[in-house]
Amino acid sequence: MEKTRLKEIARVFLKLGIIGFGGPAVHIAMMEEEVVRKRQWFTHEHFLDLIGATNLIPGPNSTEMALHCGKERGGWKGLLVAGACFILPAVIITAAFAWAYRQYGQLPQVQPFIYGIKPAIIGVILSLMITLGKKALKNIELWFIGLTCAILAVLGINEVIILFGAGFAAILIYYARTRLNSLNSIGPLALLPALAISGNNSDWRIFWIFLKVGAILYGSGYVLFAFLDSELVKTGMLSRQTLIDAIAVGQFTPGPVFSSATFIGWQMDGLAGAAKATVGIFLPSFLFVGFLNPLVLWLRRSKAMSAFLDAVNVAAIALILAVCVEMGKDSINNWKTVLILVAGIAVSLFNKKLNSAFVIIGGATAGYLLWLI
Repeated sequence: MEKTRLKEIARVFLKLGIIGFGGPAVHIAMMEEEVVRKRQWFTHEHFLDLIGATNLIPGPNSTEMALHCGKERGGWKGLLVAGACFILPAVIITAAFAWAYRQYGQLPQVQPFIYGIKPAIIGVILSLMITLGKKALKNIELWFIGLTCAILAVLGINEVIILFGAGFAAILIYYARTRLNSLNSIGPLALLPALAISGNNSDWRIFWIFLKVGAILYGSGYVLFAFLDSELVKTGMLSRQTLIDAIAVGQFTPGPVFSSATFIGWQMDGLAGAAKATVGIFLPSFLFVGFLNPLVLWLRRSKAMSAFLDAVNVAAIALILAVCVEMGKDSINNWKTVLILVAGIAVSLFNKKLNSAFVIIGGATAGYLLWLI
C-alpha cells in the first residue's frame, strides 16, 4: 500500500514538474486539479488550509504545497518523493540552459511564445481564484477582510503583514462575537526565522547565500530576484544582465521559479555552484513544511485559530489577485492578449477536467500566431 501511494505521488508530481509552466499560482491550480478534483486525496477545504499554512512560512509556495500534498498522502516519504519529483525536472532543464548560456552567452528567442503564455496563465489563475473563493468566503467579515487584503496587496504592502494582519483581525472579530475577555488560547504561530548565516569558507559561500534566501524570503519569484540583486549583483558576485537572463529562464521553464538558483549557481561556479545553490534554496522548505504540516489540523480544530486560518486563506487568495494585477500590467496590453486571457478563463472555468497545461500550451500557440499578425 505504501509503495503504491509513493508511486502515485511520484507520477503526479513528476508530471507537474515537467508541465508546470507559469509560476506558483498556476502550479497550485494544477495541484488542486490533480490531487483534489481528480484523485480526491483530500477536500477543497483542507487544500485551502494547506495554501494558507504555506503562505505563513518563507520559501517557494508551490514547492511547499507539493511537500504538503506528499506528506498528507504518503507521510515523510511522500513529502520527500513529492518534493524531489516536483523540483528535479525544473533543475535539470534549467541546468541545461545554464550550461548553454555559459557556453554561448545567450538564450533562445522565446518572446513570441511568452506573449501568449502570460495571458493564458492569468486566466488559469483567475479560474482557480473563483473555485477557491467560493469555499473561502464564508461570511461578510471574510469578504471585508479579503477586499482589504486585495487593496493592500495591490498598494504594495508587505505580504507577511497582510497575512498575519488578516489572521489576527479574524481572531479579534471571533472574540468580539463570543464576548470573551481572555485571549489565552492564542499561541504564537509565526515562523519568521532570523537566520543570519555567514560562511567563512568561500567554497561554500554560494550555499550559505541561497540557504539564507530560502529561509527568510517571502513573496514571488520577483521578490527573489530583488533579494538576489542585493546579495549578488551589488556585491559584485554576479552581473545584472545574468540576473535578468535568470529571470527569463525562470519564466519559460516548468516547475518552481526558484530553480533559477540553479542557473545562477552554474554561472558562478559551474556544476558545483548549481548544486550548492539548488540545495541551499530548497532545503529550508522541506524543514519548514515538515514542522508545520502536523499543526494544520490542530489549527482547524481550535475555534479561534480556525478563524485565523479562514482569514489567512482569504488573504492568500487576495495575494493571488494582486499577482494577476501585476502580471496583467506587463502582459495584457492589446486586444490579442485580452482575447487569450478571456479564452483562458472560459476554458479553465467551464472545462474543469481539462488539464491546465493544455490551456497554457494553447496560449503559447495562440500567442505565436497572433504575434505574426
